[in-house]
Order: sequence, then structure tokens, then C-alpha cells
Amino acid sequence: MDLGLAGKVALVAGGSAGIGLAVARELVAEGATVSICGRDPGRLAAALVELGPAAGGHALDVRDGAAVRDWVDRVAAEHGALHVVVTNAGGPPAGGTGDFDLDGYRAALELSLLAHVGMVQAALPHLRKAGWGRVVMVASETVRQPIPAYALSNIVRPGLVGYAKTLVHELGGAGITVNVLAPGYTATAPVLDGLGTGEEAAQLAEVAREARIPLGRVARADEVAAVAAFLASDRAGFVTGTVQVVDGGRALGV
Repeated sequence: MDLGLAGKVALVAGGSAGIGLAVARELVAEGATVSICGRDPGRLAAALVELGPAAGGHALDVRDGAAVRDWVDRVAAEHGALHVVVTNAGGPPAGGTGDFDLDGYRAALELSLLAHVGMVQAALPHLRKAGWGRVVMVASETVRQPIPAYALSNIVRPGLVGYAKTLVHELGGAGITVNVLAPGYTATAPVLDGLGTGEEAAQLAEVAREARIPLGRVARADEVAAVAAFLASDRAGFVTGTVQVVDGGRALGV
């Protein structure tokens, strides 16, 4: 299936590893020009070697609003346009509601909500100018199904859904869609790509059993990335304001 991404310019935050890198791979494979960011310069450099000449990157922390705006503006200026924005950041630490002080809640808010909002806000003028845009915000299945051990994620990440759904009416007339991608348990560490072998495979199988994932395993990063690439594509032009859960059937509520 041709996703209509050839010649499009895309940004992928957190693109040096895990789901972000998998999304960048998919977009490059579809013919897009991709710029990724990541905090670790060494890991970023390795990712760029893997992605090849169609990709570029900047070392930055997505919580640094000024650095993000500079990255967005630079990429749009260099390539003459910007079409796709994939926001992605690490999740807050595990724990119950009482395991964190107020500063812990603030840190989660900065990382898992405001960093996404800042990147989208920086990109919107460029997407409007292009007259065609896709915003995909990578969150977690906790936006649909709270997980007791991940209180901060349960509390903060649903804000992305409210933001996305508020943007839908504001951006629909400009040809820009906005969707939230909500992955469940995913094997993202390099050693676990392909679901691992030996001890790693046994650990992942135990995770799947404890989480009661109907498909009986955790996701591969490329399976999550394939959904992101579709949401970012021309073929998904009538899909907006949705929460696309990729969790192996774990959240079955209507």
C-alpha cells in the first residue's frame, strides 16, 4: 500500500531509540524526509547511520521549549515545508499516587504532556502553511485503561487526548489531522527487538501473562510504528480525533 508519504517532511521526537526510532524507520521506508531528535548524542548518531541519508537529527531534550522551536523551524526552513509531526517522549516512573511529591507530578506533566504540546504548537504554523498536515502524539494505553502501578501516566497522559480533540475543529479546515497513538506493553530495547531469545523471551512472556494480553505476547516496536505511519499518511486523511490503541486486545471497553 502506498501511503502517499514520498516527498513529505516529518519530525519524530525521541527518534533515536524504541518506538520513536521504529516510526522514523517506517517513514523513511515510505519515502519521507525525516528529522529525529534525542537527548543522547551517541545514540542519535547511531540511529542516523541506520536511517541513512533521508534522515537528519538534532540532540535536544523535548522539555526544552526553545530548543524544540529552533529544531522545528530549522527543519522547515531547510526543506521548505513541514508535513508530519510525531511527538514522543519517555514515560514517567512507575508507582502509586502516594509515591511522588508535587514536584514528581510537575515533572510528569512537563515530560508527558507539555513537551508534546510545545512541539505541536511550534509546528502548527508550518503545517498550516503547507496546507496538509498530520499530528501523531505517542502516549500510552493508560489514556484508555489506567494501570494501577503507573499512577503518573494514568493522571497526566489523558491530557493529550483532550488537547488532540480540542485541536480537531481548529485544524480540520486546514487539512491537518490529529490523533493519539496509545501503545501497550512493547519490546523497545534493542536486545528485545524481535521479542528476544532465551531469558529475555521468558521475561516478556511473563509480562504478557501478568498483563493478561489476549494475543499472549507484548508488541514489537515495528507493529506500533506501522500504525503511526498509517496515521501520518495520506491514506488516513479522514481519520482525526481518535485514540488508536495498540495493546494486543488488553483494553476491551467500548
